[in-house]
Amino acid sequence: MSRVAKKPVAIPKGVEVKLDGLSLSFKGPKGQMIQEIHPSVKVEVAANELRFDTDSEQYIPMAGTMRSLAQNNVQGVTSGFEIKLQLVGVGYRAQMQGTTLNLALGFSHPINFPVPAGITIETPSQTEIVVKGADRQKVGQVSANIRGFRPPEPYKGKGVKYLDEVIFRKEAKKK
Repeated sequence: MSRVAKKPVAIPKGVEVKLDGLSLSFKGPKGQMIQEIHPSVKVEVAANELRFDTDSEQYIPMAGTMRSLAQNNVQGVTSGFEIKLQLVGVGYRAQMQGTTLNLALGFSHPINFPVPAGITIETPSQTEIVVKGADRQKVGQVSANIRGFRPPEPYKGKGVKYLDEVIFRKEAKKK
């Protein structure tokens, strides 16, 4: 069996987990999430842990996937997820106005990005963006969408990049 699926998911104090047919619901201090379970995967809810198992050899990887998704949901409703972005370039700025993120990225027009529900965006400085939320997939997707407006280019390194991202520079043409 998959090594990932063998490890139980610990349920910390303050988190409620309910199994209702083929859906797991998680409720904690940061919000509430629902995860659909694959029909071939069995879930056991014990006092303070979740266990995933399957009868068929074919669905062993799916049990590991369901376990990872449940672990992400538990972490999301307890502490949440955050991704930091950095703007590199002269005149590149970010500013929150209500539920809209305004970006000046060197285009002839400003970019107004509406913040989706369940996500909070902060701008501690004009060149930093912090995306926070309980859903790991949604936080990653919103961060990728913001980065997609102006990805970092390899010659000067200008653009929107993840805080820990390393941009490999290319040398310009020589005469």
